[in-house]
Amino acid sequence: MKPKTMPRRGFMGRVAGLAVAGGAAMAVAGQEQSDNTFVRLGAPVFEKADDPEQLALAHRKRGYRAAYCPDVKLEDADRIKAFSEAFARHDVVIAEVGRWNNMMDADTEKRKANLATVTEGLALAEAIGARCCVNIAGSFNPDSWFGPHPKNLSQEFFDAAVENARTVVDAVKPTRARFAYEMMGWSLPDSADSYLKLMKAVDREGFAVHLDPCNSINSPERFYRNADLLNECFDKLGPHIVSCHAKDLTWDVEMNVHFREVRPGLGALDYPVFLKRLAALPQQPPLMIEHLSGAEEYEAAANYLLELGAGIGVSFG
Repeated sequence: MKPKTMPRRGFMGRVAGLAVAGGAAMAVAGQEQSDNTFVRLGAPVFEKADDPEQLALAHRKRGYRAAYCPDVKLEDADRIKAFSEAFARHDVVIAEVGRWNNMMDADTEKRKANLATVTEGLALAEAIGARCCVNIAGSFNPDSWFGPHPKNLSQEFFDAAVENARTVVDAVKPTRARFAYEMMGWSLPDSADSYLKLMKAVDREGFAVHLDPCNSINSPERFYRNADLLNECFDKLGPHIVSCHAKDLTWDVEMNVHFREVRPGLGALDYPVFLKRLAALPQQPPLMIEHLSGAEEYEAAANYLLELGAGIGVSFG
């Protein structure tokens, strides 16, 4: 269903009211740890818990200090407040609101609706106290909303990505949440440098970085030298990173390059570098496990990260 539209003043008033309602709850949360050994790990949980308190506790039970945004509507101010307060009370940060669609859709009406959906997502992130609303910049591919296309690396694409980011941020004017694009291997931004260029062009405090390093590994050089890639991302983008994704990559050997996502620990990503550099950031961007098949897979991924962290001096709780 397409999002309902409302006058800009009404939309902004609703966002401001919800943010005020959630602000007090955020203040209840425990003080952020200030050392350089702590990472806020998170993942989906699979309990059918509709109660905000139970859902927050379900994350803590698994050792998670971060969570994906609960399923709540922007119009439901009371429920937003309940989730914000419950998660803050148990010191579980809401990492991100995902709004996965094509902001570059060739169909004008679809593109307009997709922009409205993302704008609503940033408003929800602001209201509930999430670190960000995240999407990819989109694609000119007519058959896949995230697929490759020659123009995805063009100036036209860059300019459209800048305009879309400004449109979303200017509609919400967030004070604590941020809007962010994920890097992609075949669309801008596809590197630390292209992300820096994009941030400079967008020129909005409400636009920041969501880091998924596996998404930018698009060549043998980046695959084999992914520790260098990680260090470059943290060196250049570190202060602007608001949330991260945890997954891994393996190389399926065939007659052309084929990287495949696997769960953390089963691929080649240099997780000791990833975790140490992430832990050193004072803003504590959450690290969210994604793209796995079910509870057992997520538990295995979390266990790998917990065990690795214990061995390299990175804690998660």
